[in-house]
Amino acid sequence: MPFHLYFDESDLLRCRFALSPLWETQEAVRLLRRPGRHGYHLPWLRRVRKDAAGLDLTPLWLLMPDGGYNPDFICPPPLGPLATFAEEIATVRAMDPAAARDDMAHALADTPGGLRSPAGQRMLADPARAVRELADLLERAWELMVEPHWPRLRALLEADIAYHSRRLAEVGFERLLGEVSPRLQWADSTLTVVGTVGNHSRVLGGQGLVLVPSVFTWPDVVGGFEPPWQPAVVYPARGIGGLWTESAGRTPDALARLLGRGRADVLCALGEPAGTSALANRLSLAPSSVSAHLSALRAAGLLTSRRYGHQVLYERTPLGIALAAQEP
Repeated sequence: MPFHLYFDESDLLRCRFALSPLWETQEAVRLLRRPGRHGYHLPWLRRVRKDAAGLDLTPLWLLMPDGGYNPDFICPPPLGPLATFAEEIATVRAMDPAAARDDMAHALADTPGGLRSPAGQRMLADPARAVRELADLLERAWELMVEPHWPRLRALLEADIAYHSRRLAEVGFERLLGEVSPRLQWADSTLTVVGTVGNHSRVLGGQGLVLVPSVFTWPDVVGGFEPPWQPAVVYPARGIGGLWTESAGRTPDALARLLGRGRADVLCALGEPAGTSALANRLSLAPSSVSAHLSALRAAGLLTSRRYGHQVLYERTPLGIALAAQEP
């Protein structure tokens, strides 16, 4: 069933992109219970399985029914384009217990046995304590499962935003939505998210929309967030197929002879826009070396750069793309 979001002119002026480390954390928690969705993330799962086994994630899983209501308060829409986990978890901790109880009761009712379970009854009996404990559990999940990999995840999410921001300028909002996901359809000032559970609608009322790329949401598109939260659509980020893939040494020998091995490796690693830290991690090089290679490649007209938030993202020019596309 579809989810409908109704826009007016002021809403179109208030659409923005943002990324959310808290969203990635709760989706990583959800992914542990969905073996059919591991797919692209099996390398990550192998790395975190031991640490995750030491966490009792039952309270969070009770609030994550497949095909049912999921509480907004444990993962509200991002506060800004580059909100930190600390900022986001502070919002969770500040949640009104009465509103949180309503949210939890709704989710538990959609979870088979949730309302009757000891953990569910404990949450509803003392929602203030439940909010604190859920926030603590999310924070621990972040520290063990997501934070060690956040530079890599953040680089991919920021590259997605940079790409789609450029496409917005090139093709406009309507065409952009179809490129973000085929499950987003635009007609008559209405955004429809197809394939969601239930038939819902919301008038944006001047709040605009937050578009949030996600690594762990794949292959779903999540639309919604009830008042008072700003409406948001979470969609799978571009490039997750290669997220956990290490460099395979496919740099063409001819290109390495022309540019030098280090610079050629950096050029070939830029299949998507990326920053210095992400490239250093991907290529197992010192950030200072990668920075020097990037400067040289940009000076030669093979790369362009743009600042996004706290870092500079590099992208191949048409000439750089042509050189990197040579057969190994």
